[in-house]
Amino acid sequence: MPHGDAHHVDRAIGAWLRRSATGLVVIALLIAAASYRLDLGPRWSGAGRSPVAAPAADDTPAGAAGPQELSLPPVPDVDAVADPLVSVAADSRAVRRAVRSFVSDRRLGPDVAVAVSQLFEGRSLYRVGPSRMVPASTLKLLITGAALLRLGDDHRFATRVVDGTARREIVLVGGGDPFLAREPAPDEVYPPRADLVTLARSTARALRDQGRTRVRLRYDASLFTGPSASPRWEASYLPDNVVSPISALWVDGGRQPDSFVRSADPALDAARAFARALRSQRITVMGEPEDAIDPDGTEGAELAIVRSAPLAQVVERVLDVSDNEAAEVLGRHVALAAGKPASFAGASRAVDDTLRGVGVDTARALIYDGSGLSRDNRLAPETLLSVLETAASPDHPELRPLLTGLPVAGFTGSLTYRFDTGAPQGLGIVRAKTGTLSGVHGLAGTLTTRDGVVLAFVAMADRVRLRNTLDARAVLERIAAALAACRCAA
Repeated sequence: MPHGDAHHVDRAIGAWLRRSATGLVVIALLIAAASYRLDLGPRWSGAGRSPVAAPAADDTPAGAAGPQELSLPPVPDVDAVADPLVSVAADSRAVRRAVRSFVSDRRLGPDVAVAVSQLFEGRSLYRVGPSRMVPASTLKLLITGAALLRLGDDHRFATRVVDGTARREIVLVGGGDPFLAREPAPDEVYPPRADLVTLARSTARALRDQGRTRVRLRYDASLFTGPSASPRWEASYLPDNVVSPISALWVDGGRQPDSFVRSADPALDAARAFARALRSQRITVMGEPEDAIDPDGTEGAELAIVRSAPLAQVVERVLDVSDNEAAEVLGRHVALAAGKPASFAGASRAVDDTLRGVGVDTARALIYDGSGLSRDNRLAPETLLSVLETAASPDHPELRPLLTGLPVAGFTGSLTYRFDTGAPQGLGIVRAKTGTLSGVHGLAGTLTTRDGVVLAFVAMADRVRLRNTLDARAVLERIAAALAACRCAA
């Protein structure tokens, strides 16, 4: 309806209401009578509500009796909208025919590895190529999987403010929240973020309740240890803003406001942002924030706390957009949970131990970071397949975010603008973690074939010439699309 028409209708309704005051009184009385008769008032408002006992084992909604005044129709049987998932056996010869012409494409370079298995059974269907490859960001499947196993999918990361050891001193304590933000994020941002503005509001209330309006601010990022940049990374990564220095306290992944520029000191920048947020709440922060001299002395009374989204949501985001900084932080938390130093080396050992503990074969794995940025990392394709198969197992429901977080071909995350070539059956069907470095390209994920076989697959090439970058990536996509288009049932 045009805006002018809407305005005209509003005026007409207003005039009718003024002429119908008496009618409205009558209607109100009728509603009141019905509410009294049918006991609707307490049910609508919640007033006078008493605890509801749990139903007996044989109680069902269909058997529940309504008020005598109401006549309810029977609940009809509803047909399922999809067929039950049935495990369909795969024909390994059909799988080989689907992909072999792509595997030999020279644009992939001399080192190409492809492995395919039946997801729920773990049965190998096809394997070609070297025993180990540079995984790039497909390594994030291992780090996020280990985090879910060690911490649980509902774990949340806390950022706290506590009293310091000196008079008027408060301490901002970093808890390794990978997605801590400067300001509250819009509602559509996923997952929801804890933020410093909310933390400052809670802190200011607690301070004012104690009659305190002047403080000195210190900050504590001592939860993580070791270097903030991996010695296995290329020296240009930090100065070229490829990745932030890894810290237990930062905001926006260590990035400057509204920028892709990384901070040289993420913890100090976070403390400065918190100080500004406190000042906006009419708390005087004296001087510049300073690093806590004695981290063991920062366990004073807690003033305020904010918590991250559950780990399941964090993992989905890390996999979807291939967040390097967040993956490194999760690796540190795996180390802490395993009783190891929260460093690059400690995280690598802890991830390896954690995955071995659930039967993932990491015997040939070399893990030097959590993001996959190191070119020294090595993984067997079978290790990636094993992680996916374990995530699909009913024995480990906490690992389901590994599968739900995988980007969808042509639609989400790092696959949004990909799979525009090859069999169209790949679009929306292939779900895969990407891996990309200069000369290194990979996909590791799941798909369902044209006739209902559910597969896990890995396709990697780690010696691609620079001029063949886009072509090689497209060939790997065609491998996955060909599997989705395959009639591979036995």
